[in-house]
Amino acid sequence: MNQAQRVVQYVYLTPEDHLRISSSVIAHELKLSNRETRWIIDSIIGKEDGLGVENLSGSGAIASAYSRAYKETFTLTYVTGRTVGIGAYLARLGMRCIQRLDQPIILTGFSALNKLLGREVYSSHMQLGGPKIMATSGVVHLTVLDDLEGVSAILKWLSYVPPYSGGPLPILSPSDPLERPVEYFPQNSCDPRGAICGMLDGTGKWLGGIFDKDSFVETLEGWARTVVTGRAKLGGIPVGIVAVETQTVMQIIPADPGQLDSHERVVPQAGQVWFPDSASKTAQALMDFNYEELPLFILANWRGFSGGQRDLFEGILQAGSTIVENLRTYKQPVFVYIPMMGELRGGAWVVVDSRINSDHIEMYAERTAKGNVLEPEGMIEIKFRTKELLECMGRLDQQLINLKKKLQEARSTGAHATSESSAAAEQARRSSLPVYTQIATKSLTTGYFTEMQRRGNQRSCDWNNCRSFFYKRLRRRVVEGSLIKTVKEASGDQLSHKSATNMIKKWFLDSKIAGGREDAWADDERFFAWKDDLRNYEDKLQELRVQKVLLQLSNIGDSPLDLRALPQGLAALLHKVEPSSRAQLVDELRKVLG
Repeated sequence: MNQAQRVVQYVYLTPEDHLRISSSVIAHELKLSNRETRWIIDSIIGKEDGLGVENLSGSGAIASAYSRAYKETFTLTYVTGRTVGIGAYLARLGMRCIQRLDQPIILTGFSALNKLLGREVYSSHMQLGGPKIMATSGVVHLTVLDDLEGVSAILKWLSYVPPYSGGPLPILSPSDPLERPVEYFPQNSCDPRGAICGMLDGTGKWLGGIFDKDSFVETLEGWARTVVTGRAKLGGIPVGIVAVETQTVMQIIPADPGQLDSHERVVPQAGQVWFPDSASKTAQALMDFNYEELPLFILANWRGFSGGQRDLFEGILQAGSTIVENLRTYKQPVFVYIPMMGELRGGAWVVVDSRINSDHIEMYAERTAKGNVLEPEGMIEIKFRTKELLECMGRLDQQLINLKKKLQEARSTGAHATSESSAAAEQARRSSLPVYTQIATKSLTTGYFTEMQRRGNQRSCDWNNCRSFFYKRLRRRVVEGSLIKTVKEASGDQLSHKSATNMIKKWFLDSKIAGGREDAWADDERFFAWKDDLRNYEDKLQELRVQKVLLQLSNIGDSPLDLRALPQGLAALLHKVEPSSRAQLVDELRKVLG
């Protein structure tokens, strides 16, 4: 037989070898004509348990647990070494990810990919999953040089989140005065980082922003740079921040060596516009902040969504809808502020409006801010078309009025200057039309904030004093929110957020501190003094707890309150109580029963 024609039909074991390693293989018996017995190998299981496909099953279990953990507690992945396969999935499933600059996140090694493609395409793991790829695609939130910087970044991140799920915010003393004014003033457009953390002027003087000095940590910086996201502190209170880049940025789409016709593309993205990537970045930041239980500030300065064919194909509609959903389900205070020299228009306004989540969202605007349904140039096409502009010119432009009068006189007298007067009038209209178009555009640059304020949907906040104003408002909302959470827990989550708020307001107004005055509810210091003294409302919380227990007992039997099931119900409730508190509860029950 020719060497080229030789083929392997099967791999087999002798009966002796099969008897020795039968637990590690799956094989079937084959008897040959010469009475020889062979065991044809179908599958190799392996000698050690856990090194075969069951390893993949275990990896799936790890992925499931980590995905669930993201929604139940704080998760963070630090890529301190090469992260492959399930490790790469975990980096994404935990959402928050810090990557060392010299360590890749990959699904498959570059040499394996080269063999799959049949040619030497990739030269390193970093080419596949280094920071240039992962930090610009939204997988990695922060990049660090070494482990020391990585651990420092982890500790700083942890300083912004509660110590446990449902716990209090880690509030520290502010790093600069609460009452200091915002010294950074936008010139033509509002720089997001200047507004957040301040900036140095030409002489080296620091001009403070809205939030505490040196407290802002930007995340997802390399991805979708038309939106700025991160965490900062306001008066020592940690908050999440979403702001808007006003300058045009360049999106770099790298070439893929695996595709011969691929090349690097540089795509300009205008500021103040949501693109598919920046809308997705906004939605992800909102989700992260919500699970971290952080209050949220949105410095809203968008002209709208980019709605071209490619944008719709890349998911701008899906991402914008996710922004709405993540705001609707947000459980902490949200402040939407249209900053100085800012604007909010059309669909961009729709996805951050206070009515999306009226229990938690408050909306404010600086006096110089603008807002409207459309851009002025687009509004002209509806409100001031050429026909309307010509009619307006005919009423207001004295030159046109005089020419029109001469034309009418010429027609009435039968003079031969009619055509000349008509030509002069047409020339005057053409020369004046651009001026009136500018006037129409200028008249539509102002927003509808006065009307929004009248309807109660919009409140103004001066730029200079917005730091102290928002700190006071944030502190009130945080303290109020912690009491609302206590009331809802005492009621067994039977009360809505609004019902719990109204109940607390009634308790406060009925107290001596309020003095029977309705406007006392707006006095923060009075409210803090009342809230800090548990004696003011402990008996009312106890009533809610009793009602919750009675409701639980009433649901044990078939009837509203089955007395025969009462002992079993009490036993079931006592079983759920911590052992340290059970003895005290039994003593209290004995006192009641006499």
